[in-house]
Amino acid sequence: MSGAALIWAPFEDEDSAAKVADALLDEGLIACCNMIPIKSRYVWHGERGAGDEVGALFKTRADMLHRAVARLEELHPYETPAITGWTCGAAGGETLAWLAGIGTVARNG
Repeated sequence: MSGAALIWAPFEDEDSAAKVADALLDEGLIACCNMIPIKSRYVWHGERGAGDEVGALFKTRADMLHRAVARLEELHPYETPAITGWTCGAAGGETLAWLAGIGTVARNG
C-alpha cells in the first residue's frame, strides 16, 4: 500500500480552487481538497504584494504525488503557481485505506 501525500497551492478565489479540485477528483488524482481562506504577503516581479487568496490542501497517495502536482500545474490559473507537494511521514490506517481507493469510485460530475 502506498503512503499518503499532501499538496498545497494558493488560488485567487474559491471558484478557481473548486474547479481545479473537481478536475483532479474526476481524474482520480486526489481523494480530497480542503479550501481555506488565507491572507497572503509575497514578492512578485520584484514588488511586494498582499491579498486574499484561498489555500487548497489536496490529499493523495504518495505514488500519485508527482502526477497530481504536474496536472495541478497544468490546470492552475496562475501564471506561476506556488505548488508544493510532499509525502507524509505518518498517516492513520483508515486514511491510508481511503487513499488506496482513489480512482475507484464513480464520478459525481
